Amino acid sequence: MHSWVNGQPADSVPLKDRGLAYGDGLFETIAVKAGQPLLLDRHLHRLDEGCRRLALVADHALIRSEVLAYAAALGDGVLKLILTRGDSLRGYGINPGAPVRRILQGNPPATYPHAHGIDGIRLFPCVTRLAEQPLLAGLKHLNRLEQVIARAEWQDTEHAEGLMLDMSGRVIEGVFSNVFLVRNGLLLTADLTRCGVAGVMRAEILAQAQTLGIPVAVADIDLEQLQQADEVFVCNSVYGIWPVRGYAAMSWSVGPLTRKLQGIVRALLEI
Repeated sequence: MHSWVNGQPADSVPLKDRGLAYGDGLFETIAVKAGQPLLLDRHLHRLDEGCRRLALVADHALIRSEVLAYAAALGDGVLKLILTRGDSLRGYGINPGAPVRRILQGNPPATYPHAHGIDGIRLFPCVTRLAEQPLLAGLKHLNRLEQVIARAEWQDTEHAEGLMLDMSGRVIEGVFSNVFLVRNGLLLTADLTRCGVAGVMRAEILAQAQTLGIPVAVADIDLEQLQQADEVFVCNSVYGIWPVRGYAAMSWSVGPLTRKLQGIVRALLEI
């Protein structure tokens, strides 16, 4: 399927685009089923917050309408929405009133081994650490070189995802997922006010857990807490939830709360 740039079929952007030059922009990766973009409100809410914090000038009603139209044409697959600050001259200075450039790309449905969701996965211990930058923390911005470097650390099929720590050794997230622990019935995920991506599925799981009366906490997590967890799982908005059965010398069983949340999330990703 053709990509769209500012609502029109296109396969290129100008060389002066600030997304290319500086990673100046945001993106969302959205699962599409039967022409419907899943968890769209959560994706657009995060995008709105990113635009506010980066001072990107965007017509959010137009973005929603274009996403809906593109998803309808895509049918089934994965839609990537990119907003850049548009063109610039040389230098870091911005034109405060310049509208964003809107880019939509479509790909076939993501395919992962069925066993990842049933038997669980192992996490690779990434050496690459996440730098702390509270001004960007939580956002799905275009500066993703830390994840690119981390993902290059393993090529084997034993590990389906990598675990990333921050510079202080705190557990933050997977390379392309968020991490949850279960300990004595408490559902715990990392505080992302210093670094990391506040995932759409992470937000959905926290909301679903609160609705079900499951105790939840967002806090700093260290490796000792990870080792003491009863259950561990990772999540994102494309595959849902994968139980984690191992990391380095640590191991866990797939637990009942993970299975319960898997069922809820699976229903959200189906139409």
